[in-house]
Amino acid sequence: MRILDTSGNLLEFSNKLMNQALSGGAEEAEVFGFAGKITSVTLRKDKVELGSESFHKGLGLRTVVRGAVGFSCTSNFDQLSSIVSSAFQSAQARGHDESWKSLVSPENINHPDNLFDPALDEIEIEQCIDIANGLLMGSCIKGVEPVSGGITCSSIMETVVNSHGVELAEPSTMMSASMEAIARGFDVATGSEFHNSRYLKSDLEDVGRSAAELAKASLGGIMGESGSFEVLLKPLAFVELLESAFIPSLFADNVQKDRSRLAECVDETIASENLAILDNGLLPGGIGSSSFDGEGTPSQEIRVVDHGILKGFLYDGYTAGKVGKISTGNAVRSSYSEVPRIGIRNLVVDSTESSDLTNDTKGILVNDLIGAHTANPISGDFSVEARNAFYLVPNEMQKPIKSIMLAGNIFELLKDIELGKDKRAVGNVVTPSVRVRMNIVS
Repeated sequence: MRILDTSGNLLEFSNKLMNQALSGGAEEAEVFGFAGKITSVTLRKDKVELGSESFHKGLGLRTVVRGAVGFSCTSNFDQLSSIVSSAFQSAQARGHDESWKSLVSPENINHPDNLFDPALDEIEIEQCIDIANGLLMGSCIKGVEPVSGGITCSSIMETVVNSHGVELAEPSTMMSASMEAIARGFDVATGSEFHNSRYLKSDLEDVGRSAAELAKASLGGIMGESGSFEVLLKPLAFVELLESAFIPSLFADNVQKDRSRLAECVDETIASENLAILDNGLLPGGIGSSSFDGEGTPSQEIRVVDHGILKGFLYDGYTAGKVGKISTGNAVRSSYSEVPRIGIRNLVVDSTESSDLTNDTKGILVNDLIGAHTANPISGDFSVEARNAFYLVPNEMQKPIKSIMLAGNIFELLKDIELGKDKRAVGNVVTPSVRVRMNIVS
């Protein structure tokens, strides 16, 4: 099955479901349609453990009945009438919502480049296995063994139709891969690496090799020292802190529920004057890019922080309507079985100044974190364990560290932050390494 062949069918059933809801008495109706083909290979140690190909499709229906919003979903396109009934019952159970304004109306949209690769749409399981074996080969260097990993290739069609005239469809593809390896010497150390993109990468040996080399470099770790240090956070480590401690404060629902430290900070300086943070749903090839969001609002670029000044928040249709604003195109859906929620599209961390931080940092380099999910998204406080950490001294070999804890506050760190040049996409966040001062506990 080619995903491009499903768009007409998906739109047909979406419109049919929407019209049934309107005929049944809904004041407004919206249908989010999804069809996807997922080909994946799971690796365990040095072998392919499982190869699979699966197909998924479904429709999610939102109805507005006497000012109450209901939701239901199905993967069975022969049972549309029962989905309408379930959505009506959901609306009745929730009751009238005074904050509800309206579903979105049609607008002109822009199409971001590089979201669809025919090679990924047509990939077969045998080719995925060959690529996965290359991932394994890269991780098999002397003294290192692969632990686990795999690749996933997906081809997706998403549609949004509503009773105000929105009718949108867009295909996209995605490839993701990961590898974890273990090195054994006088002690044991692990390392991991990943890859994700919108296009097929047929050779993943470099991904496996990077995981193996990081594991090997982490052997022989020395005891860490407590104190205040300059810390160089690689992109993965920094993103983990951002996602857990900072990004939720940008969501309008958290602002409106008084769960954001930034609620009263618009047009105030919250970060270094060199720092810019954008959310760009139109980023070419971006993991979170698309022409429209989960409600059919056109995607756009939003400047959240400019020269360290907070410019605004991220909205979906509901939260925007509550305060008389327009949605920023940040309604996202994990699947057809969920209602829209606020989320980032492609959060891009940028700076007016950047440098090669690795060569001039005397302190600690951290590749990854353990426990970032325990950070407090309201206060911004965190206490996490560093993974694959090294002492850095200019012009000297990096020395691995056994175990250290990092503690601090993300809002304070952003006020005195330096950015590197090694920008990388980690999921929906694009950032370089950053240098901050942080408290270390050994």
